[in-house]
Amino acid sequence: MRRILMIVVLPLMLAACGAEEVWAPQDQIDAVAFREGGPATITLVTVMNKRSGNGAHSGLIINASQRVIFDPAGTFKPASIPERNDVIYGVSPRVLNYYTDYHARETYDVILQTVEVSPAVAEQAKRAAEAYGAVPKAQCGTSTSSILRSLPGFGDIRQSVFPKKIRDSFAQKSGVRTQLIQDDDPDDNWQNLLDIQL
Repeated sequence: MRRILMIVVLPLMLAACGAEEVWAPQDQIDAVAFREGGPATITLVTVMNKRSGNGAHSGLIINASQRVIFDPAGTFKPASIPERNDVIYGVSPRVLNYYTDYHARETYDVILQTVEVSPAVAEQAKRAAEAYGAVPKAQCGTSTSSILRSLPGFGDIRQSVFPKKIRDSFAQKSGVRTQLIQDDDPDDNWQNLLDIQL
């Protein structure tokens, strides 16, 4: 019954939700460009609802020629951080901490699953995220799994609208490192984190 309900309701929900187009100027992106030292990596971000145990959001942190966050249909939109259609730039350790803290609160945990990749694969992931375009609401899982599946060595990742299923599929990758981020901030505190200044 649940599957039938999803088949009927999901297209209606998606039709009602358009993607928000955002396009920061190149000079803003160049001014904040940051690359984390060490190997090239791809990190799957999964936000988990503590009460239901369901996945609430999927995204990617890509450490390529610069570190970016692909936050499809996400709500993390501080005015001081440049974004182009769900790709967030200038992902310094401080910005990354704000991003994870924004999502982790009393009712949500954040799971980071990281794998090392070649610089070429990381760059391909970055380009794929940049080319994907603005993502409509409720399509974070579809877009995240689609980008992963397009990469060499990631074709076995499950294509899904459900973040938890993508998380479970990604967990099967060789060499994956998993980090659980928990926070007891109240749910109504998340808005404060959009006021950050770089």
